[in-house]
Amino acid sequence: KLFYTEIDELQAHGIGVADITKLKVAGVCTVRGVQMMTKKALLKLKGLSETKVDKIKEAAMKIQAGGKCRRYSHFFISLFLVNIRQKTKGPSFVSAKEVAVQREKVVKIATGSKQLDTLLGGGVQTMSLTEAFGEYRTAYIDTEGTFRPDRIISIADRFGVDPEIVLDNIVVARAWNSDQQMDLINELAAHFADQKGAYRLLIIDSIMALFRCDYSGRGELADRQQKLNQMLSRLIKISEEYNIAVFLTNQVSSDPGAGMTFVADPKKPVGGHVLAHASSTRIYLRKGRGEERVAKLFDSPDMPESEASYAINSGGIVDISF
Repeated sequence: KLFYTEIDELQAHGIGVADITKLKVAGVCTVRGVQMMTKKALLKLKGLSETKVDKIKEAAMKIQAGGKCRRYSHFFISLFLVNIRQKTKGPSFVSAKEVAVQREKVVKIATGSKQLDTLLGGGVQTMSLTEAFGEYRTAYIDTEGTFRPDRIISIADRFGVDPEIVLDNIVVARAWNSDQQMDLINELAAHFADQKGAYRLLIIDSIMALFRCDYSGRGELADRQQKLNQMLSRLIKISEEYNIAVFLTNQVSSDPGAGMTFVADPKKPVGGHVLAHASSTRIYLRKGRGEERVAKLFDSPDMPESEASYAINSGGIVDISF
């Protein structure tokens, strides 16, 4: 069973194939995706008038409401609707119990290190953004266009998996500027919808590198943060639409004010508050002694602040032996 409702379902509610195609071209491929987009954003799509957008929004709401009501027998439907009205709870509201049921669908992707998995509550979680930041050599996939298939082959050999199958299950794109990066993210949304639940992990390595090149100086900081905010918002929606884990690597910069507060490691992640608020889980990576790497849980909605040690070898991330 699919995690999401395909956008083609809008056709049953009077939305034409041509308009559905326009949505797909824009990367909106699920009913939930329609609900996530603002009316203003939909109006920017060529060929969609205000009347059409209102009709699309209404159809999406009906589908969502219909999906909830199908869980109940006809005998209880009227009582359910009356109960909703009495609590002033519309179709967009659900009980905390329903949220708990939805959270049961979260997938936790193992990192290869039991200690690191424990730190993350079982692994990298779907339906959220996980950000790892630190100096170079602390993340096992390098940044700025240095993806190497031979590293994937080594990791596959470690777990006894056919390397050819693993490579076929990974799609890679190289972004040269922040605009193209956004285009690729929208393209991926359509790809996820087309593949119908085949993918579970999206890695952006790194999230800030191109923004730091395209926008320089304080004069362009506001524009950069606004563009970054739009991209992160899109990624959050994709993670929830398709039950995808989004893993972001990030760079650090020296904090000139850290010396005044006696901070032992005066480095901070770039991206400011915009990136900090968008990431559900933030991990600070630093070098330890010898081959040791240390991951500190910087922020998490469901796990306490803690640290875990790990190492990196030809087979990827592993537990470290002292």
